[in-house]
Amino acid sequence: MLGNFFPSRALAVYVGKTFLWRCLAMLAMLVLVLQILDLLSEAGAVLAYPGNGDAELWRYVGLRVPQIISRFLPFSVLLGTLVTLATLNANSEVVAMKSGGLSAHQILAPLMIVSAATALISFAFNERVVVRSTAALTAWENAEFGPVPQDRGVKSNVWVRDGDDLVRAATIAGSGSNVALRNVDIYDRHGDRLVSVIHAQRGHYSGKGWDLTDATAFDVSSGTSRPLGNIHFGDSVRPDQFTLSSVDPEALSLWELREAIDTLRAAGRPVASLEGSLWHKITGPLSALLMPLLGSVAAFGIARSGRLFVRAVIGMALGFTFFVADNFALSMGNLGVYPPILAAWAPLLLFFLVGEAVLITTEE
Repeated sequence: MLGNFFPSRALAVYVGKTFLWRCLAMLAMLVLVLQILDLLSEAGAVLAYPGNGDAELWRYVGLRVPQIISRFLPFSVLLGTLVTLATLNANSEVVAMKSGGLSAHQILAPLMIVSAATALISFAFNERVVVRSTAALTAWENAEFGPVPQDRGVKSNVWVRDGDDLVRAATIAGSGSNVALRNVDIYDRHGDRLVSVIHAQRGHYSGKGWDLTDATAFDVSSGTSRPLGNIHFGDSVRPDQFTLSSVDPEALSLWELREAIDTLRAAGRPVASLEGSLWHKITGPLSALLMPLLGSVAAFGIARSGRLFVRAVIGMALGFTFFVADNFALSMGNLGVYPPILAAWAPLLLFFLVGEAVLITTEE
Protein backbone atom coordinates (compact mmCIF):
# COMPACT_ATOMS: atom_id res chain seq x y z
CA MET A 1 0.00 0.00 0.00
CA LEU A 2 2.86 2.39 0.80
CA GLY A 3 4.34 1.54 -2.56
CA ASN A 4 1.19 2.78 -4.24
CA PHE A 5 1.62 6.20 -2.65
CA PHE A 6 5.42 6.31 -2.98
CA PRO A 7 6.32 4.53 -6.23
CA SER A 8 9.68 6.34 -6.22
CA ARG A 9 11.50 6.61 -2.90
CA ALA A 10 14.04 9.10 -4.29
CA LEU A 11 11.29 11.35 -5.62
CA ALA A 12 9.35 11.21 -2.34
CA VAL A 13 12.47 12.12 -0.33
CA TYR A 14 13.27 14.98 -2.73
CA VAL A 15 9.78 16.50 -2.54
CA GLY A 16 9.47 15.95 1.22
CA LYS A 17 12.88 17.45 1.98
CA THR A 18 12.20 20.45 -0.24
CA PHE A 19 8.86 21.01 1.45
CA LEU A 20 10.35 20.68 4.95
CA TRP A 21 13.08 23.27 4.33
CA ARG A 22 10.58 25.70 2.80
CA CYS A 23 8.30 25.35 5.85
CA LEU A 24 11.19 25.94 8.24
CA ALA A 25 12.30 28.99 6.27
CA MET A 26 8.78 30.44 6.32
CA LEU A 27 8.43 29.75 10.04
CA ALA A 28 11.76 31.43 10.79
CA MET A 29 10.77 34.46 8.74
CA LEU A 30 7.37 34.78 10.43
CA VAL A 31 8.77 34.33 13.94
CA LEU A 32 11.53 36.89 13.33
CA VAL A 33 9.21 39.56 11.92
CA LEU A 34 6.38 39.04 14.40
CA GLN A 35 8.70 38.87 17.40
CA ILE A 36 10.35 42.15 16.40
CA LEU A 37 6.96 43.82 16.04
CA ASP A 38 5.73 42.39 19.34
CA LEU A 39 8.90 43.44 21.14
CA LEU A 40 8.60 46.98 19.79
CA SER A 41 5.07 47.21 21.24
CA GLU A 42 5.88 45.63 24.62
CA ALA A 43 9.43 46.83 25.30
CA GLY A 44 8.17 50.02 26.94
CA ALA A 45 6.03 48.05 29.40
CA VAL A 46 8.90 45.68 30.23
CA LEU A 47 11.40 48.50 30.78
CA ALA A 48 8.89 50.60 32.74
CA TYR A 49 9.52 48.56 35.86
CA PRO A 50 12.55 49.99 37.74
CA GLY A 51 15.67 47.93 37.28
CA ASN A 52 14.60 46.09 34.13
CA GLY A 53 17.04 46.09 31.24
CA ASP A 54 18.37 43.96 28.40
CA ALA A 55 18.16 40.74 30.42
CA GLU A 56 14.44 41.23 30.98
CA LEU A 57 13.88 41.97 27.30
CA TRP A 58 15.61 38.72 26.35
CA ARG A 59 13.55 36.91 28.99
CA TYR A 60 10.39 38.32 27.41
CA VAL A 61 11.54 37.16 23.97
CA GLY A 62 12.28 33.68 25.31
CA LEU A 63 8.79 33.40 26.78
CA ARG A 64 7.01 34.91 23.78
CA VAL A 65 8.70 33.01 20.94
CA PRO A 66 7.09 29.62 21.79
CA GLN A 67 3.64 31.23 21.61
CA ILE A 68 4.37 32.73 18.20
CA ILE A 69 5.74 29.41 16.90
CA SER A 70 2.67 27.54 18.12
CA ARG A 71 0.22 30.02 16.60
CA PHE A 72 1.84 30.47 13.19
CA LEU A 73 3.25 26.99 12.54
CA PRO A 74 0.17 25.89 10.50
CA PHE A 75 0.34 29.10 8.48
CA SER A 76 4.05 28.52 7.77
CA VAL A 77 3.11 25.04 6.50
CA LEU A 78 0.59 26.69 4.15
CA LEU A 79 3.21 29.12 2.83
CA GLY A 80 5.73 26.30 2.48
CA THR A 81 3.16 24.31 0.50
CA LEU A 82 2.46 27.20 -1.88
CA VAL A 83 6.14 27.98 -2.46
CA THR A 84 7.07 24.31 -2.94
CA LEU A 85 4.24 23.42 -5.31
CA ALA A 86 4.44 26.67 -7.27
CA THR A 87 8.18 26.11 -7.81
CA LEU A 88 7.65 22.49 -8.88
CA ASN A 89 4.92 23.62 -11.27
CA ALA A 90 6.96 26.49 -12.72
CA ASN A 91 9.89 24.14 -13.37
CA SER A 92 7.57 21.61 -15.07
CA GLU A 93 8.43 19.03 -12.41
CA VAL A 94 4.75 18.42 -11.70
CA VAL A 95 4.23 17.73 -15.41
CA ALA A 96 7.13 15.26 -15.33
CA MET A 97 5.62 13.50 -12.31
CA LYS A 98 2.21 13.23 -13.94
CA SER A 99 3.83 11.98 -17.14
CA GLY A 100 5.45 9.24 -15.05
CA GLY A 101 2.00 8.08 -13.96
CA LEU A 102 1.75 9.79 -10.54
CA SER A 103 -1.67 11.02 -9.45
CA ALA A 104 -2.32 14.22 -7.55
CA HIS A 105 -2.56 12.34 -4.26
CA GLN A 106 0.76 10.60 -4.92
CA ILE A 107 2.42 13.95 -5.62
CA LEU A 108 1.05 15.36 -2.36
CA ALA A 109 1.78 12.23 -0.30
CA PRO A 110 5.32 13.32 0.78
CA LEU A 111 3.92 16.69 1.83
CA MET A 112 1.21 14.98 3.88
CA ILE A 113 3.79 12.82 5.66
CA VAL A 114 5.87 15.87 6.57
CA SER A 115 2.72 17.71 7.68
CA ALA A 116 1.67 14.77 9.87
CA ALA A 117 5.10 14.76 11.53
CA THR A 118 4.81 18.52 11.97
CA ALA A 119 1.42 18.12 13.65
CA LEU A 120 2.81 15.56 16.12
CA ILE A 121 5.82 17.75 16.93
CA SER A 122 3.55 20.77 17.30
CA PHE A 123 1.30 18.92 19.76
CA ALA A 124 4.27 17.80 21.86
CA PHE A 125 5.79 21.29 21.70
CA ASN A 126 2.53 22.85 22.88
CA GLU A 127 2.18 20.38 25.75
CA ARG A 128 5.77 20.60 27.00
CA VAL A 129 6.92 24.12 26.16
CA VAL A 130 4.12 26.50 25.20
CA VAL A 131 1.91 25.90 28.24
CA ARG A 132 4.83 26.56 30.60
CA SER A 133 5.98 29.70 28.81
CA THR A 134 2.38 30.97 28.71
CA ALA A 135 1.92 30.42 32.44
CA ALA A 136 5.23 32.13 33.22
CA LEU A 137 4.56 35.07 30.91
CA THR A 138 1.03 35.57 32.26
CA ALA A 139 2.28 35.63 35.85
CA TRP A 140 5.03 38.08 34.89
CA GLU A 141 2.58 40.37 33.07
CA ASN A 142 0.23 40.32 36.07
CA ALA A 143 3.18 41.49 38.18
CA GLU A 144 3.73 44.33 35.66
CA PHE A 145 7.04 42.73 34.62
CA GLY A 146 8.41 42.96 38.14
CA PRO A 147 9.27 40.17 40.60
CA VAL A 148 6.59 37.51 40.47
CA PRO A 149 5.15 36.95 43.96
CA GLN A 150 5.16 33.42 45.29
CA ASP A 151 1.80 31.71 44.83
CA ARG A 152 0.51 31.00 48.32
CA GLY A 153 -2.72 29.45 47.09
CA VAL A 154 -4.89 32.48 47.90
CA LYS A 155 -7.80 32.92 45.49
CA SER A 156 -10.68 35.34 45.38
CA ASN A 157 -14.31 35.64 44.29
CA VAL A 158 -15.09 31.94 43.82
CA TRP A 159 -18.60 30.65 43.08
CA VAL A 160 -19.79 27.10 43.80
CA ARG A 161 -23.21 25.50 43.36
CA ASP A 162 -24.79 23.42 46.15
CA GLY A 163 -27.99 22.00 44.66
CA ASP A 164 -30.18 25.01 43.85
CA ASP A 165 -28.13 27.24 46.14
CA LEU A 166 -25.18 29.37 45.08
CA VAL A 167 -22.18 29.90 47.36
CA ARG A 168 -19.68 32.73 46.98
CA ALA A 169 -16.44 33.08 48.94
CA ALA A 170 -14.59 36.39 48.77
CA THR A 171 -11.21 34.78 49.55
CA ILE A 172 -9.97 31.20 49.84
CA ALA A 173 -6.67 30.16 51.41
CA GLY A 174 -5.03 26.79 51.86
CA SER A 175 -5.55 23.49 50.11
CA GLY A 176 -7.05 20.09 50.73
CA SER A 177 -8.92 19.76 54.01
CA ASN A 178 -7.23 22.91 55.38
CA VAL A 179 -9.16 25.29 53.12
CA ALA A 180 -10.34 28.44 54.92
CA LEU A 181 -13.07 30.74 53.61
CA ARG A 182 -13.60 34.43 54.29
CA ASN A 183 -16.73 36.53 53.69
CA VAL A 184 -18.99 33.72 52.56
CA ASP A 185 -22.41 34.40 50.98
CA ILE A 186 -24.98 31.62 50.50
CA TYR A 187 -27.86 32.41 48.14
CA ASP A 188 -30.69 30.16 49.27
CA ARG A 189 -32.89 29.46 46.27
CA HIS A 190 -36.03 27.42 45.78
CA GLY A 191 -36.15 26.72 42.07
CA ASP A 192 -35.53 30.04 40.35
CA ARG A 193 -36.69 32.11 43.34
CA LEU A 194 -34.24 33.65 45.82
CA VAL A 195 -35.49 33.10 49.39
CA SER A 196 -32.67 34.37 51.60
CA VAL A 197 -29.01 35.36 51.65
CA ILE A 198 -26.77 34.02 54.42
CA HIS A 199 -23.52 35.84 55.13
CA ALA A 200 -20.69 34.57 57.35
CA GLN A 201 -17.33 36.06 58.22
CA ARG A 202 -15.36 32.81 58.26
CA GLY A 203 -15.69 29.18 57.31
CA HIS A 204 -13.63 26.00 57.35
CA TYR A 205 -13.97 22.43 56.13
CA SER A 206 -15.14 20.01 58.84
CA GLY A 207 -14.47 16.74 57.01
CA LYS A 208 -18.01 16.59 55.71
CA GLY A 209 -19.47 19.95 54.85
CA TRP A 210 -18.50 23.40 56.08
CA ASP A 211 -18.77 25.16 59.44
CA LEU A 212 -19.46 28.90 59.30
CA THR A 213 -19.04 31.37 62.15
CA ASP A 214 -20.81 34.67 62.85
CA ALA A 215 -23.50 34.02 60.25
CA THR A 216 -26.51 36.25 59.57
CA ALA A 217 -29.50 35.66 57.31
CA PHE A 218 -31.35 38.22 55.20
CA ASP A 219 -34.92 37.27 54.31
CA VAL A 220 -35.75 38.54 50.83
CA SER A 221 -39.56 38.56 51.21
CA SER A 222 -39.64 40.45 54.53
CA GLY A 223 -36.47 42.46 54.07
CA THR A 224 -35.25 41.68 57.59
CA SER A 225 -32.03 40.21 58.95
CA ARG A 226 -31.47 37.87 61.88
CA PRO A 227 -28.32 36.41 63.48
CA LEU A 228 -27.67 32.68 63.07
CA GLY A 229 -24.39 32.25 64.93
CA ASN A 230 -22.43 29.14 63.92
CA ILE A 231 -24.04 27.01 61.19
CA HIS A 232 -23.19 24.02 59.02
CA PHE A 233 -23.82 23.70 55.28
CA GLY A 234 -22.74 22.02 52.06
CA ASP A 235 -22.14 18.35 52.86
CA SER A 236 -21.78 17.67 49.12
CA VAL A 237 -19.35 20.57 48.45
CA ARG A 238 -15.72 19.47 48.24
CA PRO A 239 -12.71 21.71 49.06
CA ASP A 240 -11.27 21.45 45.55
CA GLN A 241 -14.43 23.07 44.18
CA PHE A 242 -13.36 26.25 45.96
CA THR A 243 -9.63 26.06 45.34
CA LEU A 244 -10.01 25.68 41.56
CA SER A 245 -11.19 29.25 41.08
CA SER A 246 -10.09 29.97 37.52
CA VAL A 247 -8.62 28.04 34.63
CA ASP A 248 -6.42 29.38 31.83
CA PRO A 249 -6.60 26.72 29.09
CA GLU A 250 -3.55 28.15 27.34
CA ALA A 251 -1.42 27.57 30.44
CA LEU A 252 -2.54 23.96 31.06
CA SER A 253 -1.63 20.77 29.25
CA LEU A 254 -4.29 18.54 27.73
CA TRP A 255 -4.50 16.23 30.76
CA GLU A 256 -4.36 19.07 33.30
CA LEU A 257 -7.15 20.87 31.48
CA ARG A 258 -9.24 17.69 31.37
CA GLU A 259 -8.88 17.26 35.15
CA ALA A 260 -9.81 20.91 35.68
CA ILE A 261 -12.92 20.51 33.52
CA ASP A 262 -14.02 17.43 35.49
CA THR A 263 -13.60 19.31 38.77
CA LEU A 264 -15.45 22.38 37.54
CA ARG A 265 -18.27 20.26 36.12
CA ALA A 266 -18.65 18.51 39.47
CA ALA A 267 -18.83 21.95 41.07
CA GLY A 268 -21.73 22.86 38.78
CA ARG A 269 -19.82 25.55 36.91
CA PRO A 270 -20.02 26.09 33.12
CA VAL A 271 -17.25 24.35 31.17
CA ALA A 272 -18.37 24.70 27.54
CA SER A 273 -15.62 27.17 26.62
CA LEU A 274 -12.98 25.03 28.32
CA GLU A 275 -14.19 21.92 26.50
CA GLY A 276 -13.83 23.79 23.21
CA SER A 277 -10.27 24.74 24.15
CA LEU A 278 -9.60 21.12 25.15
CA TRP A 279 -10.61 19.79 21.73
CA HIS A 280 -8.75 22.62 20.02
CA LYS A 281 -5.51 21.45 21.62
CA ILE A 282 -5.89 18.44 19.30
CA THR A 283 -7.42 20.04 16.22
CA GLY A 284 -5.04 23.01 16.28
CA PRO A 285 -1.89 20.98 15.47
CA LEU A 286 -3.91 18.78 13.09
CA SER A 287 -4.67 21.84 10.96
CA ALA A 288 -1.15 21.47 9.52
CA LEU A 289 -2.45 18.37 7.70
CA LEU A 290 -4.93 20.52 5.78
CA MET A 291 -2.40 22.93 4.35
CA PRO A 292 -1.07 20.69 1.50
CA LEU A 293 -4.65 20.05 0.40
CA LEU A 294 -5.66 23.71 0.50
CA GLY A 295 -2.47 24.78 -1.25
CA SER A 296 -2.59 22.06 -3.89
CA VAL A 297 -4.32 24.46 -6.27
CA ALA A 298 -0.87 25.93 -6.96
CA ALA A 299 0.53 22.59 -8.16
CA PHE A 300 -1.76 21.77 -11.04
CA GLY A 301 -2.54 23.69 -14.16
CA ILE A 302 -0.24 24.85 -16.90
CA ALA A 303 2.34 27.32 -15.58
CA ARG A 304 2.69 28.90 -19.04
CA SER A 305 -0.91 30.10 -18.87
CA GLY A 306 0.18 32.94 -16.61
CA ARG A 307 -2.26 31.91 -13.91
CA LEU A 308 0.23 30.38 -11.51
CA PHE A 309 0.25 33.50 -9.32
CA VAL A 310 -3.56 33.54 -9.28
CA ARG A 311 -3.59 29.88 -8.22
CA ALA A 312 -1.14 30.64 -5.40
CA VAL A 313 -3.35 33.51 -4.23
CA ILE A 314 -6.39 31.19 -4.28
CA GLY A 315 -4.51 28.65 -2.16
CA MET A 316 -3.52 31.34 0.34
CA ALA A 317 -7.12 32.59 0.44
CA LEU A 318 -8.36 29.09 1.22
CA GLY A 319 -5.87 28.83 4.08
CA PHE A 320 -6.85 32.23 5.48
CA THR A 321 -10.52 31.27 5.23
CA PHE A 322 -9.88 28.14 7.26
CA PHE A 323 -8.17 30.11 10.04
CA VAL A 324 -11.04 32.62 10.11
CA ALA A 325 -13.64 29.84 10.19
CA ASP A 326 -11.71 28.01 12.92
CA ASN A 327 -11.55 31.08 15.17
CA PHE A 328 -15.20 31.91 14.47
CA ALA A 329 -16.37 28.40 15.35
CA LEU A 330 -14.28 28.42 18.54
CA SER A 331 -15.82 31.75 19.55
CA MET A 332 -19.31 30.40 18.89
CA GLY A 333 -18.47 27.38 21.02
CA ASN A 334 -17.29 29.63 23.86
CA LEU A 335 -20.61 31.50 23.70
CA GLY A 336 -22.56 28.25 23.80
CA VAL A 337 -23.97 28.61 20.28
CA TYR A 338 -22.16 25.51 18.99
CA PRO A 339 -21.43 22.32 20.96
CA PRO A 340 -17.72 22.35 21.95
CA ILE A 341 -16.79 19.24 19.95
CA LEU A 342 -18.54 20.61 16.85
CA ALA A 343 -16.87 24.00 17.22
CA ALA A 344 -13.43 22.37 17.32
CA TRP A 345 -13.81 19.67 14.66
CA ALA A 346 -16.29 21.11 12.14
CA PRO A 347 -13.87 23.57 10.42
CA LEU A 348 -11.22 20.86 10.12
CA LEU A 349 -13.57 18.33 8.55
CA LEU A 350 -15.29 20.91 6.35
CA PHE A 351 -12.07 22.24 4.86
CA PHE A 352 -10.73 18.71 4.42
CA LEU A 353 -13.67 18.12 2.09
CA VAL A 354 -13.06 21.49 0.44
CA GLY A 355 -9.40 20.64 -0.07
CA GLU A 356 -10.23 17.26 -1.60
CA ALA A 357 -12.75 18.90 -3.94
CA VAL A 358 -10.18 21.53 -4.98
CA LEU A 359 -7.53 18.84 -5.53
CA ILE A 360 -9.78 16.71 -7.73
CA THR A 361 -11.04 19.73 -9.69
CA THR A 362 -7.61 21.29 -10.28
CA GLU A 363 -6.08 17.95 -11.31
CA GLU A 364 -8.63 17.72 -14.10
